Amino acid sequence: MKKPLLPLALVPAALAIAAVAHAHNAICSCFENEDSSITCEGGFSDGAKAVGVPIQVVDAAGKVLVDGAMDKTSSFKFAKPKVPFRVKFNAGEGHIVTIDGRDIEK
Repeated sequence: MKKPLLPLALVPAALAIAAVAHAHNAICSCFENEDSSITCEGGFSDGAKAVGVPIQVVDAAGKVLVDGAMDKTSSFKFAKPKVPFRVKFNAGEGHIVTIDGRDIEK
């Protein structure tokens, strides 16, 4: 008697669904402080902290103005650049958040 192939065909689908269920998204938001510095806070949609996640501030040409990493509170503070800039929170492939400096609330 032949065994049905359907249960074997379902294994890859079940594994894919399990991987998606454990996926998390990178989250980063920035705000301007009263002293004209910028603070960015990061983390993941599953509640994980972003300690050590690299963060860069780049100008319009892509030149790195500030290079650092999230601290133990998953935040990063820097002096507001005098030129147009973007903040790049890079938690790895598929987990990159870019924030235009014009979108940062005062």
